[in-house]
Amino acid sequence: MTEHPPSHEGRQPLVARPQERTRPRQETAAAVPQPAVPAPAPAPAPADLAGTARREGDRLRFVGAATRRIARGIDLDEIVLGLCRATVPTFSDAILVYLRDPLPVGDERPVSPFVLRLRRTDRLRLTDDDPENALGGAALTLHAAEGLQLPLLDPHSDVMPAAELCEVHAGGALSEVLRGVRPVFGDSAAARAALPELLGADRAVPTGHRAILAPLRGRRRVIGAAVFLRRPDRTAFEANDLLVAAQLATHTALGIDKAVLYGREAYIADELQRTMLPENLPQPTGVRLASRYLPAAETARVGGDWYDAIPLPGSRVALVVGDVMGHSMTSAAIMGQLRTTAQTLAGLDLPPQEVLHHLDEQAQRLGTDRMATCLYAVYDPVAHRITIANAGHPPPIMLHLGGRAEVLRVPPGAPIGVGGVDFEAVELDAPAGATLLLYTDGLVESRLRDVWTGIEQLRERLAATAQLTGPDHPPPLEALCDDVLDVLGPGDRDDDIALLAARFDGIAPSDVAYWFLEPEDAAPGRARRLARRALARWDLEELSDSVELLISEVVTNAVRYAERPVTLRLLRTDVLRCEVGDDSPQLPRQRRARDTDEGGRGLFLVNRLARRWGATRLSTGKVVWFEITTPARPSATA
Repeated sequence: MTEHPPSHEGRQPLVARPQERTRPRQETAAAVPQPAVPAPAPAPAPADLAGTARREGDRLRFVGAATRRIARGIDLDEIVLGLCRATVPTFSDAILVYLRDPLPVGDERPVSPFVLRLRRTDRLRLTDDDPENALGGAALTLHAAEGLQLPLLDPHSDVMPAAELCEVHAGGALSEVLRGVRPVFGDSAAARAALPELLGADRAVPTGHRAILAPLRGRRRVIGAAVFLRRPDRTAFEANDLLVAAQLATHTALGIDKAVLYGREAYIADELQRTMLPENLPQPTGVRLASRYLPAAETARVGGDWYDAIPLPGSRVALVVGDVMGHSMTSAAIMGQLRTTAQTLAGLDLPPQEVLHHLDEQAQRLGTDRMATCLYAVYDPVAHRITIANAGHPPPIMLHLGGRAEVLRVPPGAPIGVGGVDFEAVELDAPAGATLLLYTDGLVESRLRDVWTGIEQLRERLAATAQLTGPDHPPPLEALCDDVLDVLGPGDRDDDIALLAARFDGIAPSDVAYWFLEPEDAAPGRARRLARRALARWDLEELSDSVELLISEVVTNAVRYAERPVTLRLLRTDVLRCEVGDDSPQLPRQRRARDTDEGGRGLFLVNRLARRWGATRLSTGKVVWFEITTPARPSATA
């Protein structure tokens, strides 16, 4: 009886057939010689894999920390310093950073030739235990005597022996490396040709030192290069270190681009603010002035606060302080337009309320959201009066000679730019020796206090300062401004501050002479006689000839065009000032008279003999004035 195989035996031939087919192939292969196949590399040990993973993790953590440190820099020096401190000694033993000179800004076309300047170097300081510095200076001297190359990491020098300037020639080895953008090893053919061009013809990387040359490329162009160096006793740079160098170079270059742009914007903002504020305050008759301006932050020195002092006809002076909302370049631009408008309106000798009305119209023409506060005051030293109009600005403070400080009651008004609002003016006494303080809200308002609390603190501070100098002597004006700013505590300033202080000296009635002259031919002669008597009363007879000549010329010109009485006023202060007013709006102009002309030399004489002279148009005509230096008065002791 024949035994049948189990049911799965039918699949045995399927398994056996491949084996049977394989045997003839192996026999055939044995007959034909085949090339030797190398044995596969042994799998890395678990310890090697762990070490590699640890190194890669350390490398990633280093890149993250280094880029954060570079990104913390704001200006150019901080960014370059952050690169140096982040890489030495963690990534390299030394670093050289070259930047383009000058650095292009934004889309600005770079100047030629292409010059790199060594901006900063940093190195690992060697100690006495270091084998390279075991003999100290003696070892370096011995090496130099033997003609050997000195190490690039000089332990006795903070500056590495590298060329300060390097001109990158088009088509040269350094130009090709910089154009390639990617870092290269120092022992590569491209770097061996480029490094001597960068470091200097007689300088090179010392034997055994490893280097990476990394171009610094900004948004649009190469702006520099960095050289990373390692000493021979340290692990050589790996392929992944090129990626690290590329990351550091990219973040540094982008940071430098931003720093250069920020520096240019800060410079423009500073120049804009500086040119829009008065460089020097005038020295009008009968009043002394001092001012201060503090920006909201040192990093953004631009804002909308302004102050001004504008001399007016009749020895008067306009005192202006204003504040445009915000502290940006837009606010500064609006401030400049409003300040220019105020100066133009002051030249027309308009009343303070009319000046604010026209400023309000100008602000509306600039835009719907152009808001500002402003205080405009006109001081008359002869009348000892001051006229003030306000447009939503904090009220001024008057410090009297006896030490009493009061907040002046002026109409608050609406801010400039609201539109459709009438402004009011108030006239107050301005006694001699008093000090008027005009300021912006940044001095009295902050997150820690409201504006009225700040005004009261400022008033108390002024009164306390005046008490220190006594009731008969006002505090020095410049010291008073500094003391006022000390009222601000640490972190107590959120806005720009503009401060204008005016000390009223006034002009005594005995130093003023005033007359009306009919517009007739006899007016110049009468003017000369009146001036002669006034000079005799003031013991200034030695000025009679010059003053009479100049008054005669100016009055003659006024009588020629006037239809109403001509005014003549003499003011004696540190100078002798003469003012002639008439109802003709046409301003006189100096011209060069020909030899055959009978007239036209009056203003030429005034220009030659007077200390200063000028003409101002009024709403009712004009005023022509001139000043003559007076001899020094004898002191009270003499």
